[in-house]
Amino acid sequence: MTTLLTSSIDENAIATITWDMAGHPMNVLSEEALEAFQALWTKHANDDAIKGIVVTSARKEFIVGADINMLWKMRRYEAAKVFSENQRLSLLFRDIETHKKPTVAAINGDALGGGFELAMACRYRVMTDKEGAKLGLPEVMLGLLPGAGGTQRLPRMIGASEALQYLTTGKNMRAQKALGFGVVHELASDTVAAAKSAILGGKVPAKAPWDEKSFALPKEQPQSPEWTQTFAGAGAMLRRQTQGNYPSPMRIMACVYHGLQLSMDKALSYEGRQFTALFMGDEARNLIRTGWFGRNAANRLEKRPKGIPDTQFTKVGIIGAGVMGAGIASCTAQGGCDVVLLDISDEAAARGKQHVEDYFARQVKKGRLKPEEALKIAARVTATTDYKALEGAQLTIEAVFEDRGIKAKVTQSTEAVTDADHVFGSNTSTLPITGLAEAADRPENFIGIHFFSPVEKMPLVEIIRGEKTSDKAAAVAMDYVKLISKTPIVVNDSRGFYTSRVFGTYTREAFCMLSEGISPAVVENVGKATGMPMGPLELIDMVGIDTGHKITHETIKEVGWETMVAKGEPAKALEVIDWIVEDAQRPGQKAGKGFYEYDEKNKTTRIWPEVYAKYPSNGAPVDVDELKKRFLHIQAIETLRCMEEGVVTAADDADVGSIFGWGFAPFYGGVISYVETVGLPQFLAECDALAEKHGKRFEAPQMLRDMVAKGESFYPDETAVAAE
Repeated sequence: MTTLLTSSIDENAIATITWDMAGHPMNVLSEEALEAFQALWTKHANDDAIKGIVVTSARKEFIVGADINMLWKMRRYEAAKVFSENQRLSLLFRDIETHKKPTVAAINGDALGGGFELAMACRYRVMTDKEGAKLGLPEVMLGLLPGAGGTQRLPRMIGASEALQYLTTGKNMRAQKALGFGVVHELASDTVAAAKSAILGGKVPAKAPWDEKSFALPKEQPQSPEWTQTFAGAGAMLRRQTQGNYPSPMRIMACVYHGLQLSMDKALSYEGRQFTALFMGDEARNLIRTGWFGRNAANRLEKRPKGIPDTQFTKVGIIGAGVMGAGIASCTAQGGCDVVLLDISDEAAARGKQHVEDYFARQVKKGRLKPEEALKIAARVTATTDYKALEGAQLTIEAVFEDRGIKAKVTQSTEAVTDADHVFGSNTSTLPITGLAEAADRPENFIGIHFFSPVEKMPLVEIIRGEKTSDKAAAVAMDYVKLISKTPIVVNDSRGFYTSRVFGTYTREAFCMLSEGISPAVVENVGKATGMPMGPLELIDMVGIDTGHKITHETIKEVGWETMVAKGEPAKALEVIDWIVEDAQRPGQKAGKGFYEYDEKNKTTRIWPEVYAKYPSNGAPVDVDELKKRFLHIQAIETLRCMEEGVVTAADDADVGSIFGWGFAPFYGGVISYVETVGLPQFLAECDALAEKHGKRFEAPQMLRDMVAKGESFYPDETAVAAE
């Protein structure tokens, strides 16, 4: 059996329990580790010869939270058993807190989630003084809440208002901040030695502060004006930020509000019930399924073609030094690789290099890099106009204009100076890869590598295989995405591929609503209320209305308008985008004018009044629920079509791509998980109703009808995910 924890007793009769989960990436609260910890702690706590207990880690981290596999398997339990399991852990931590034997946490590295909760249950805490170590309770990001005392101990230490800022956002707390708050008692380079000294020196209090009769909360007292102000303000803020779509922040606030008015034992029971309610809900399932398992599987390159050696990148070429190309260059250089940034003129190439330098200068200003690190990374980028500089590159990515002729010339010029193993990637957002590869002498080495703007911030890269793309080219592209620490999904060729194709349905549906007489303000607010990151008009402004206009008309030219209409393309949406771009001459945020007006800093101020004049409200009552369904269902329908056509081959790819590519409402876990949450039969019935009322674009694919008839699911065996 693998050793997960060890213990030792020194000459001063102090026991040290050390977490060291060999064979695991990090120390986590797994079922086996918790059983081992409880056995060791109980053994030493009940030994009269032991003066005190130190809990620490032999790894670079302390403990980084619960084992997600363990949690995922618990979804098979009934609610009563989930609550019982939660209380078992909570009572263990409470036993540590109330036992006469002093227990000290020697926090040698990151303590997150349940690891931080364990540390808080110890009556004294010593934290490492090394740079970067952090404490945090990130459970809210998985649709949960800290269920082992986190919602109770932290606010009792630092006050309700301060604690809510950490609990409802999942943000981390650095060591100096923790010391200032009193969350840790001291910082030390040797945390174990300092912890033992605290025991021998009598620094460990006999009771936790909140178990003393004289205890008072450090800030807001229950029912005081400050208390009322804190919770009224926090509730309003959370409602605005979450649009009511995320139950976990509100339940966290309820735990703090009610728990601080109860004894610790009753508060922990209340917290456990709230945890159980969240755990059994859809939001937690969806966020864990996609945000944890789906994304981690993609990051591990689990779908990388087998039997192909890993690519050792030394040089990558980027053609096109505009904002997109320069952003790709920044990410590539940060991945540790030399970059050739090429453009048609020295001036254009130099502007791209300046973009790179400016980006890393901002990282220094934000404290994310040291000045010497930024200079070293930026120096990896060489700006040039000479294609010969691409010699020796393993991969070149073009990020030039969406023009077949230009892309063909760039492809041929690159192939002329690179060897037979070189892979060429196109950053096109809509043009089919198979067609672009016709310009290549080595189409098997041609692949789509689609980034999202702004490149440095957006986590997803969509890799598109053309008809002749080889497994080796796909493997190289995936290796590259891993090099730059982004998340890849691999799809097959199609006009617009997957992400651009589905994203466009969100904005087109907004155009349809405008043309129907639904107020622009209502359209925007309902879009945000669905959980999308922005209203559709603001989002298309940011992406570029002119880009959408150009893509639409290129598609009309190549596919034919009649064909598009036959497939459900709404003519009224085309009229709106033609008006704003061609007649109003408002291409979007980059020009400081689109559906919105912008200030001198290019920030939105208000919807352009002429939009209201062109598309006035019809004054009819608004069915908000139906509008929300239209926004979400239209994206799901197009995703299902992509799956039916084989563009997307797996539900988890569709879900990961939708959340991390264009920001589809995360609490649903992605587009396919949204369909699962609604329920396939119910979703089909709603599609039929929408199609009858609003047109062919809402017709569900035959694949969905077949699945409903057979009683099938996209995620038939949830526990199999946890076993990976």
